[in-house]
Order: sequence, then structure tokens, then C-alpha cells
Amino acid sequence: MASPAAVAAPYLPKDDNAVLERLPTRRDDPRLAELNVLRAHLAAAPADAEAAAAVARRYFDLANEEGDPRYVGYAEAALRPWREPGAPAEIQFVRGLLRQYRHDFDAALADFDRALAQDPQHFGARSWKAAIFMVRAEYAAAARECAALPVDPQDLYAVGCSAYVQATTGRTREAYARLSAALRGDTDVTPGEKLWLLTRLAEMAWRMEDAAGADRLFKEALALRLDDNFLLAAYADFLLERDRPKEVVALLKGWERSDTLLLRLALAEQRLGAREAAAHTQALAERFAAAALRGERLHMGEEARFLLDLKGDATKALAVALENWNIGQREPRDALVVLEAAVAAKDRKAAEPVLRWLRDSGFESAKLSRLAASLQ
Repeated sequence: MASPAAVAAPYLPKDDNAVLERLPTRRDDPRLAELNVLRAHLAAAPADAEAAAAVARRYFDLANEEGDPRYVGYAEAALRPWREPGAPAEIQFVRGLLRQYRHDFDAALADFDRALAQDPQHFGARSWKAAIFMVRAEYAAAARECAALPVDPQDLYAVGCSAYVQATTGRTREAYARLSAALRGDTDVTPGEKLWLLTRLAEMAWRMEDAAGADRLFKEALALRLDDNFLLAAYADFLLERDRPKEVVALLKGWERSDTLLLRLALAEQRLGAREAAAHTQALAERFAAAALRGERLHMGEEARFLLDLKGDATKALAVALENWNIGQREPRDALVVLEAAVAAKDRKAAEPVLRWLRDSGFESAKLSRLAASLQ
């Protein structure tokens, strides 16, 4: 974490019309053109809930694509005129997306339940409930949501949902085989859906220590040429583990706006001894400090990794990683940073919640198992 002196006082413009920063989209970016059309529709019909939900959803997608949480603020502004709980189903759904982005999982689940009360066939609300339960390591609940999806159980969506649960609860090879077969047999899958499925398959192959298969799947996902912050972060982690930092630098060039990707870029630069490493490390320190001042802790897993791998402070890293775990952010990558920090800090007792999760879930990962063994 940066020292207090490293964090400047916030700048308050004297003129409300002052331009503080431009959005990162290019003038010829089709996403910007689409967003402008949606915003024009909303401006022409400010009482149109569908138009507001469409604008907010597009901003949400941009936040995921670019890893820039400011888009979530713009999305929240678009939904502000609609008060809960009487808002239309789509407003409730998109509001739930924004709340889960900010890790307010209980409120997000309540939003999705309100959407489902109005529209029991709302696929998005049901699938995002499953996603939140996966993040919180509530796998039985996630499986129930997958089974309740309003599609045929053999549909690619349903297979992907249940396979994700299987892969996290001790049946990785079975899940990999099912999802691979389902993807091969579906000719109507959209590029966005295919990207999600390929990324999950790549992660499964990686955990099964099939490095060549994981690399192939990651590259197949990248070849779709869709911006996706999660894919880039996952592949960067894979490359760093394989000691291929030059490829990480090439992969993440131009993605410095994203905290998650800037972290991985700085880690690669540090390994290479690149002069940019110090500046990027300082930028991360300032971003984490500024987020703390705002009361935002969206990237505590990344902050813990920053403290551990870039600042060399295992004790602070472990504290942040455990705080992240205790608020319900319990994905495998969150478990990894807890165990790595506990090993570095020589503190087995602190890692017990994650060691218990590893035993109880049946999660299959040679790397996590080795870390757990080293703590015995």
C-alpha cells in the first residue's frame, strides 16, 4: 500500500463542465456508436425502462470488457430514476449485475429474485444467481440454479453452467469432456458465448496440467478478437506460471487502465527487469490507496497479490487476502493468493479457512495441493 504522502488530495474542478478524462473508446469504435444510439433512445424517452436497462447493460459490458469500474457508475446513473422494489424486471436484473460487480452479493441476489418473481423465465437472473453462488463457494445452491435454468438440460447453456460446478467440486475431467462435446455439437453458439466456454475449458485443462491444451484453448479464445478482461487476466496468469513474461508484456500492452491487467503487466516487467516496472508498481499503489479512501475494495485479491509479489509484504498480503475471502470472494484464484501469502508468512493457522475449502470442495489443482502440503 502506498504511504499517505503518495496519495494526492482529490482534485475538485471549479467548473461543472470541465472535462476530467475522456472515455477510452475510439471515435471509430463500433461499441461507442452502439452506446450513442442507446443513449439517444433513452434521452428521447427518459421514462422508458427498457431503454434505461439497455444503456446500463452496455456500460456494464464495457466494464467487464475493459476492466474499468467507472462504467458501472455511468450504468448506475442510468437506472437512478427507477426505485426498488417496484421497478420492472429488466431494471431489477441489470441493477443486480451492477451490485454483484461491486461485490454486494446479497443485494444482487435480492435483485435477481425480484426479477424472477416478475419473470420466472428470466434466464439472465437465474444464471447470474448461479454465478454468485459459485463465487461464494456455495456449490449446492449454484447447482440448483443451473438445474432451474429455463432451457433444456442438454442445451449448451445448461451444460456450461453445471459443468462449471462439476469442475470446481472434484470432477474436472468429467466436466471438461461434457463441455467440450457440447461446444463441438453446437453450431449456433455466439462469439461471446464461445469465448466464455473456451476460457473455462482452458482453465480446466490448466488445472489438469495439460499446458499445451490450455495454451491452445486460450489462443482460440483470443482469436475471437473480443475484448475481455477476465480472459486476458487468466491467460496472463497462465503465461506467468509458465515463465513467459515477454508474452505477457505483448499481450497486455495498451491495457494499463485495468487494475487487474496492470498488476500482471507489472509482474511480467519485474521479472524482465524492465524500467516500466517501477512506474507501474507505483501506479498500482496509488490506485489501491485511492480506492481505499473511496471505500471501494473491488480488487482485494489483486491487492493481496500486489503486496505479496511486488512489495514483498507477506503479512499485509495475507491480511488483505483473508479479508477478501471472508467477505465472500472465494474463487480458486482467491484461494491461491491466501495460500501463497500464508506460505510466505509461515502462518498455517491463518490459511485454515482455505485449507478447509480445499478439502470440502474436492477442488482439483496440483498447485493448490502443493501449497497446502507445504503448510502442514
